[in-house]
Amino acid sequence: MATVELRFSAQPEHVRTARLVAAAVARRAGVDEAVLDEVRLAVGEACSRAVGLHRSHGITAPVRVALTEEEKAFSIEVADEVPAAGAEGSSAASGGRGTDQEVESEGEDEMGLAVISGLVDDVEVSSTEEGGVIRMSWPTTPVAVEP
Repeated sequence: MATVELRFSAQPEHVRTARLVAAAVARRAGVDEAVLDEVRLAVGEACSRAVGLHRSHGITAPVRVALTEEEKAFSIEVADEVPAAGAEGSSAASGGRGTDQEVESEGEDEMGLAVISGLVDDVEVSSTEEGGVIRMSWPTTPVAVEP
């Protein structure tokens, strides 16, 4: 179960809020201070990708971000509601090049995933008929409790 769950409309201005919340929860969970910028950047990329997919496919459902504090790790899942075929772009599904906008969107999507992969050692990207999920996790160090 998520420690914190955010749902926001697919508007670019909400991505900043998701980044700030993710960094604050990661800090509280015990993620190393030196890694917090990477958390912020990775969440920003994942949320921007989800927002872009929702907007380009006319989906009005909110983007979901689940932040989970586990025993020795902190994980974040960013979920969109674009079905698997839609997430790949209609140009891939049809075998053609697609419109210039579809080709450009697909390139931005791949660039965003490449950035996330460069920032996060433990990342999984999955897509089903219900939508796509990017799951990222970072190790935590136990927070010392003073007596």
